[in-house]
Amino acid sequence: MRIAVVDYGMGNLRSVSKALEHVAPRAEVRVSSEPGEIALAERVVVPGQGAMPDCMRELDARGLRDSVLEAARTRPFLGICIGLQMLFEWSEEGGARGLGLLGGAVRRFPEPLTDRASGARLKVPHMGWNEVRHAAPHALWQGIADGARFYFVHSYYADEADRGLRSGSADYGLRFTCAVARNNIFAVQFHPEKSQAAGLQLLSNFIHWQP
Repeated sequence: MRIAVVDYGMGNLRSVSKALEHVAPRAEVRVSSEPGEIALAERVVVPGQGAMPDCMRELDARGLRDSVLEAARTRPFLGICIGLQMLFEWSEEGGARGLGLLGGAVRRFPEPLTDRASGARLKVPHMGWNEVRHAAPHALWQGIADGARFYFVHSYYADEADRGLRSGSADYGLRFTCAVARNNIFAVQFHPEKSQAAGLQLLSNFIHWQP
C-alpha cells in the first residue's frame, strides 16, 4: 500500500509520517510534494499547521491544489488541522479561500471566551487535550471511546453548512465541530499523530478503511 503525506511546507510531516509507519509497517509512506507521486498513492493524508492564508498560498505555489482536489474526490483522504479547514469555502483568517469541497466557513473562536460549566476565562488558541464526542458512527471511530481525549492547537474551527458532515465535536467555550466525514473524506481539527493511543487507533482505522 502506498500512502502519500502531502508536503506543501506547512505541516508536521515527520510526526505524521512516523505515526503512519508505526500503524502500517508494511505500507510505503512517502512525504511528497510531487503531483505524480501523490496520484499513485492509494491513500492520501494532508496535514497542516500555521495560518490558513499561508497554507493555501503554498499549496498553489507548489502546484498541489489539483492533486489534493483529485485525491479528496477519489481515494481515502485524511485531513489534519489545516487539512480540515482548507476543505471549506473560506476562512475568517485573512479572508482566505479554501478548496470549496465542503460547504461552510472557518471561524475564529470569539473573545472573551469562557468555560460554560465554570465560567473561567479560556485562552485562544485552544491548546492541549480535550474530549472528542462522536456525532455519528464512523469506521474511523472504531475502537475509540466516545469522549476520548485528543490533542488540539488552533484558533479557528469549521462551521459547516450541512450538519450532516459533523462526525465529531468538542467543547471549548462553545460546542464546535472537530471532525467531518463525507464519502471518502475524513478530516479532523485535532492532531492524531500527537494524541497517543487514541490518535494511533484513528490512523490505523484510516489505513484499513474501505469507503
